[in-house]
Amino acid sequence: MTEPLQVALVTGASRGIGRAIALDLAKQKYTVLVNYKSREADAANVVAEITQAGGTAFAMCADVAKEEDVVSLFRGIKQKFGELHALVNNAGITDDGFLMMMSSQKWDKVIAANLRSVFLCCREGMKLMARRNKGVIVNLSSTSGLTGQDGQLNYSASKGGIITFTKGLAREAAKNSIRANVVCPGFIDTEMTKQIPRELLLKYIEMIPLRRLGTPEEVAALVSFLVSDKAAYITGKSFVIDGGLTPI
Repeated sequence: MTEPLQVALVTGASRGIGRAIALDLAKQKYTVLVNYKSREADAANVVAEITQAGGTAFAMCADVAKEEDVVSLFRGIKQKFGELHALVNNAGITDDGFLMMMSSQKWDKVIAANLRSVFLCCREGMKLMARRNKGVIVNLSSTSGLTGQDGQLNYSASKGGIITFTKGLAREAAKNSIRANVVCPGFIDTEMTKQIPRELLLKYIEMIPLRRLGTPEEVAALVSFLVSDKAAYITGKSFVIDGGLTPI
């Protein structure tokens, strides 16, 4: 008997945490839509890795900070698959700087990539999910969105916005039996943390009770759980995965 098609879109899935989430969802038998903005070769590698392991995946190019790209992306999903079962909003950037030296352009760029993208994708994703009164949304935030971080107020504001946006979304979406939750990673071993000067990173690691960075695969496992039916009674919640760093 053929298993019913389960379609999951992961934004920013060509590398890092997004890549790990795409690979893990494929293991859970999802058809994974690997979204990317400019890293076509990396996205193709993720798709190849999934298909070589016996899964199904497609690369889908879109700048999720742009409304026209997002509308086109979801129109394509509707035409090809008819529906969407899971949406994981992972795409995001940093462009750090202290407030008094931060340009409006730098602020707007990070807010658009991190927060506007979540609004746009959730809006269009909800339209597909509401047609069948079922679906799951997981938005990736950060511990910076919980505590704030000096030197990156744009990033902290965008990630904090994702948390409160998702709490409100969960209340609206519940009317259509759609769940929405947030995952807040701390220091994870990705390209982003590799940009931190080594001595500073070691100081941060000393502050983490587990004394190590997290892995993208550990974040992916949490996301896959929240997407699964095992989390069927969980919505509107924020889950911190940071080795015990954040005191909340």
